[in-house]
Amino acid sequence: MDNKNESLIGGFPDAVFNAQNVFRVLMDCMARPGTLGAVLPPVAPPAPLGIAAGALLLTLCDHDTPVWLTPGISKSALPEWIGFHTGAPLTREKIEARFAFAEVKAMLPSFAHFALGSQEYPDRSTTIIVEVEALDGGRLLQLSGPGIRETVQIAPKGLPEMFLRQWTDNRALFPRGVDVVLTAGRQLIALPRTCKITALEA
Repeated sequence: MDNKNESLIGGFPDAVFNAQNVFRVLMDCMARPGTLGAVLPPVAPPAPLGIAAGALLLTLCDHDTPVWLTPGISKSALPEWIGFHTGAPLTREKIEARFAFAEVKAMLPSFAHFALGSQEYPDRSTTIIVEVEALDGGRLLQLSGPGIRETVQIAPKGLPEMFLRQWTDNRALFPRGVDVVLTAGRQLIALPRTCKITALEA
C-alpha cells in the first residue's frame, strides 16, 4: 500500500464516540499516574506509530494544535495520515508543539527544548507521547505524588536513554514542565509533571 492510500484509512470508525472514550481513558490515567489504560477503538495508524499513540493523536490533535514528530515518524506515512484525519499542523520547532510523538527507540530530545508553560499558564506546555517496547518487563520504577496512594510501581521496557535524568529536571520546574504518556500497543501509562519517579534496585 502506498503512502497516499495508507493516509486515508485507519482512523476512528465513530470519530466523536471513539474520541470521547479515549479521552476518558487518558484523563483517568492522568489523574492516577501509573495506572494502565487501554484503548478500545479499532485504530490502525501507519507504522511506526502504535494503536494507543495513534488513538491519542486522533483524540487530542486538531487544526489548532501544532504537532512535532521525530525524524523517523516524519519520513513515514504519518504526516499525511495526521493531515487527513486531524488537520493538525506539523512544526519543526519543538517549542511550538502542543503535542510531540516519538516512536520506539527514537532519540528523544531534551524536554527543555519543548514548551514548558509559564508560572501563570503552566498548561501551555507540550505533552509528549513516547512509544516503548512494552509497559512491563523493564526496569522497575517507583512513582509517587498526587493521585497516588503512597507509591505505585511500573516497569516500562525500552525507555529512552537519559529519560529518568530528564524527568528529574522536568519535575523541578513545577508548575511548569512537560507531561509524558508512555504507550505500547493498545496500552498507555500517563506521567504528569507532578509525578516523582525513582528507579528501584534490581
